[in-house]
Amino acid sequence: MLKKAINIITVLLLITALNIHVCALEQEALSAASAVLYFPQENKILFEKNAYDRRSMASTTKIMTSLIALEQASPFIRTVITDEMVRVEGTSSGLRAGDEISLDDLVYCMLLESGNDAANAVALTLAPSYEDFAVMMNTRAAEIGMKDTCFVTPSGLDDENHYTTAYDMALLTAEALKNDFFVSICSEKKYTVDFHSSDKTVTLYNHNRLLDSYDGCIGVKTGFTKKSGRCLVSAAERNGTVLVAVTLNAGDDWNDHTKMLDYGFSLIAEKEIDCDFSSFSVPVTGGVSESVLIHGAERKVFVSDTEKEITRRICLEKFLYAPVKKGSIIGYAEYIAEGRVIEKIPLTAASDVEKTQHKNIFDRLGCLSDSW
Repeated sequence: MLKKAINIITVLLLITALNIHVCALEQEALSAASAVLYFPQENKILFEKNAYDRRSMASTTKIMTSLIALEQASPFIRTVITDEMVRVEGTSSGLRAGDEISLDDLVYCMLLESGNDAANAVALTLAPSYEDFAVMMNTRAAEIGMKDTCFVTPSGLDDENHYTTAYDMALLTAEALKNDFFVSICSEKKYTVDFHSSDKTVTLYNHNRLLDSYDGCIGVKTGFTKKSGRCLVSAAERNGTVLVAVTLNAGDDWNDHTKMLDYGFSLIAEKEIDCDFSSFSVPVTGGVSESVLIHGAERKVFVSDTEKEITRRICLEKFLYAPVKKGSIIGYAEYIAEGRVIEKIPLTAASDVEKTQHKNIFDRLGCLSDSW
């Protein structure tokens, strides 16, 4: 009987060990020289391999060029293509001098067909020179927190001083994915550009195979030069969770990204958070009620560790002046895990509180005479 029990325990231990082996992702399993898997919702790295090594990044550079273009006050402005814009080596999106095209269509040319001509066109439309546009790129990079990145070219063509890290590219991509227009473009598999100056059209095809092969893939950008090797930035969304994967100089990038994203989603769990605010209220001055109850929308969060403790912090106004309108924001609830705010819910007034109607001076005098 004891021997049988020992055998069962041994089998269970072997199964457990096997499951750990299956779930784990070793650096050696990837072909990339540098890689990172990033969970933007928690600002957390789920996997990394030389994530902070500086390397050239080829056409994944166009993520930044595209973001700057789409953040303009009017991304639909038109530009006329010049000889200088199309005088560039590498991938072309078929632009010719004299073509009139909108800024957003140039982004399609960059993110789908990886057109170096389109990147040049964006740069010289928004800045007097490529050097001035590089300043714009590096300024935006600093705002995002990309500390080990230097942009020189808008397209990603090789330059000794043009470099980034896998981690920085993940930060850039997470920022770009906040822009709905960017997401809609980089997730397109095919797009036809109409030129405003003629009947010319160009059909673009997205080079990102993961859009077809990986469930939930929403982009983002491929890249290649002899110096950089194969570079790839991808993003996938499942059940409201977005993961960003980056590889630099990878021999087998498609499989690298599949492995990383599969690994990441295996770690993510949906967790309910405490959204009961019925015991909280805020005092009201000068109202028909002395206080007002608060309301907060029910939410769930996605965390990378099902055992992780999530704490709640309630921040409310000390008091309110009447009138108070139902639905007006009077505070917020923060949900914190490992020292980071992973969710923030606005708290609102659950009902109206009207202002107290003070009696006029004659009513007050009448009250006084009655008391005499």
